[in-house]
Amino acid sequence: MAAQLTCITTINDLPDVILSNIIAAVLDVRSRNSTSLVCRKWLVLERSTRSSLTLRGNVRDLFMLPTCFRSVTHLDLSLISPWGHPLLSPTAVSDPFLIAQLLRHAFPSITSLVLYTRNPFTLRILPPLWPNIKEIKLVRWHQRPQLSAGEELNMLFTENCPKLHSLDLSNFYCWTDDIPVALEAHPTVAANLTSLNLLNSCFPEGFKSDEISSITRACPNLKEFRVACMFDPRYIGFVGDEGLVSIANNCPKLSVLHLADTSALSNARGDRNDEGFTQEDAKFSVSTLIEVFSGLPILEELVLDVCNNVRDTGPALEILNKKCPKLRSLKLGQFHGVSMPIESKLDGVALCEGLQSLSIRNVGDLNDMGLIAIGRGCSRLTKFEIQGCKKITMRGMRTLASLLKNTLVDVKISCCKNLGASYSLKALEPIQERIQRLHIDCVWDSVEEFEDLDGYGYGFDLNVNDGGEALSNSAGSGDTFECEEDAFMFKQQKRCKYEEVNCHANGYSGRSWDQLQSLSLWIEVGELLTPLTAAGLEDCPNLEEINIKVEGDCRLWSKPSGREFGLSTLLYYPMLSKMHLDCGDTIGYAHTAPSGQMDLSLWERFYLFGIGNLSLTELDYWPPQDRDVNQRCLSLPAAGLLQECVTLRKLFIHGTAHEHFMMFFLRIPNLRDVQLREDYYPAPENDMSTEMRADSLSRFEAALNRRPISD
Repeated sequence: MAAQLTCITTINDLPDVILSNIIAAVLDVRSRNSTSLVCRKWLVLERSTRSSLTLRGNVRDLFMLPTCFRSVTHLDLSLISPWGHPLLSPTAVSDPFLIAQLLRHAFPSITSLVLYTRNPFTLRILPPLWPNIKEIKLVRWHQRPQLSAGEELNMLFTENCPKLHSLDLSNFYCWTDDIPVALEAHPTVAANLTSLNLLNSCFPEGFKSDEISSITRACPNLKEFRVACMFDPRYIGFVGDEGLVSIANNCPKLSVLHLADTSALSNARGDRNDEGFTQEDAKFSVSTLIEVFSGLPILEELVLDVCNNVRDTGPALEILNKKCPKLRSLKLGQFHGVSMPIESKLDGVALCEGLQSLSIRNVGDLNDMGLIAIGRGCSRLTKFEIQGCKKITMRGMRTLASLLKNTLVDVKISCCKNLGASYSLKALEPIQERIQRLHIDCVWDSVEEFEDLDGYGYGFDLNVNDGGEALSNSAGSGDTFECEEDAFMFKQQKRCKYEEVNCHANGYSGRSWDQLQSLSLWIEVGELLTPLTAAGLEDCPNLEEINIKVEGDCRLWSKPSGREFGLSTLLYYPMLSKMHLDCGDTIGYAHTAPSGQMDLSLWERFYLFGIGNLSLTELDYWPPQDRDVNQRCLSLPAAGLLQECVTLRKLFIHGTAHEHFMMFFLRIPNLRDVQLREDYYPAPENDMSTEMRADSLSRFEAALNRRPISD
């Protein structure tokens, strides 16, 4: 009998065009690297389809500069080691012009560039090497050089960047005076700009009204404009009616507009007991808002994060829905009257039915009925953030989650007096099985005493207001609770008894958070993380990333409330591999503490205790700080505890460290990428003799790179 030959078809039999499209769809960097190791053919296809690259090596190791990524169009040079030191300097040992030419030869197709600009020499040499460059992002956390206003940007604009259309200065410390001067001096470059990002938290006061008018007048073709403003009327040059109208008049093509007060960019947490109203009102009227909205008909994304009262904004937001039909994302800060339904008729922001993302901050008069109206009207929301709204309770948030259970996957609840951790999680039970991203405050309340489920509690009658009176239907109105579909939904909610609540002693359903992939937590200094699982987050089988922000003044505590912070609690999450532990806003004594106080090294030991038990592969850590000496330095206990993370591959410390402390990390077997980043303002201008300098960091990196890595 003749042997039969079987033909096996493999993925390599696909045409190269199809195979290259498949490889191009792979986004994870390590997966792409693994793809390139399959065979020679896959290596060529992977290199030819990679469009973005971030260089992390030491600038002195020019022989390690990769030359196989000829198709890369986006190049990030802001993280080159040693971090924060000039990439090109006329006083450096290496020839800066040689380095620049080697970069141009290795990456000839660059159209987008991210660059750490410690001195203006880098701007003079590097960007002109790529005449087709279209997007530039400048990064600097150190002090601005002593130059005249606009001189640095003049070097950028005059050095052959004719196709530049996007400029990002959101992480670039400079003066507000620098921007208008440079743009007005180069009208051709300014006219070509379609995207300008000036949302920089380093600006002490933000841009004034006349500066914003000058910028928008010089850049009439902007489609995306993000800027930090000064809305406080107590300051000279505050942004008011005239400044807002000038934006709409000068840049009518805007599709993205972000106007944020500098105090909002600082991410400082407000007081949970704050009523939501400030002493001063912003100096722009509802009629001005209507005029601005009318002048921006193609607006898709709008942020008005004001830190002064903007009252009675409902009518303006109704006009926003009519004049900006493409609006998909909206963020409002200190806006009052955004949703105040009368007789169950929708109004204000609830009429913006096309919204997919909505963020509300410090709205003093928003109550549960207003929140429910938003849930009814904005039925396409996939992302919802609420912060600093004192009148919101669990029943309102739970009803909104029920109304949006088919779309909502990203939720943030912060600084709301009636929504601590337990109540927030209880309110989100209707979307528990589909939510993907979540932020809550670790304020440990309890829900041991449940409200009446038949009446005022979770299943309360939505046709009854807070005073107990029935809400009448507005005749002829389509935006009421009496439409057939809504009536059925609310009737079902009213009859719901939530049997799962009665079946569990702690009051929480047995369902898991199956789709939750990213969790963000805020916790006050001195408090413990251990109640997290008991609050309702015990079962998160697919949680991959967690962000923990610790904030407060350690000097007000003699010692923490427990021996350890509670990172071992995170062992409940088997897939957890990435962590951001941010203690940067934790303030204490870096050196010898007064009698009865703990210095920051002991606080670091408290917060990092147990981190070695987790199977983390990536860790970003912000050490606590002593503001009196502008010091954020890794302590000996912290270094000792971090070295116990034997599964780590990437470790980024956002601060400084002693060289011999860094050597502890060589004991982590698979650690591949370590960097110190002083990415906070003001970054230390001169490294202290006892901390990591360029030479000592290079010695550590050389020792790290000499170790064999299994994969």
